[in-house]
Amino acid sequence: MSKKRFPLPKRFNAALSEAAYQRLGALKPKYGYSNNYLITILLENLDSITDEDALNTVFAAFQKEYGAPPPGERFK
Repeated sequence: MSKKRFPLPKRFNAALSEAAYQRLGALKPKYGYSNNYLITILLENLDSITDEDALNTVFAAFQKEYGAPPPGERFK
């Protein structure tokens, strides 16, 4: 029986900090998935693998240091 393949129909380029890219790269040999799959797995399961208060703290610290885009705009 062949293995089931998880489709990744949405394709986009994502810019990562060097630290984020290194963390992603460290997960590749451990779990054997490509960057696309790793990011998908992390984001789809974010609620079950993070503490909501800790996540809010991280976002608040990022916003304090770098600001936030106005509603409807993206960082460039």
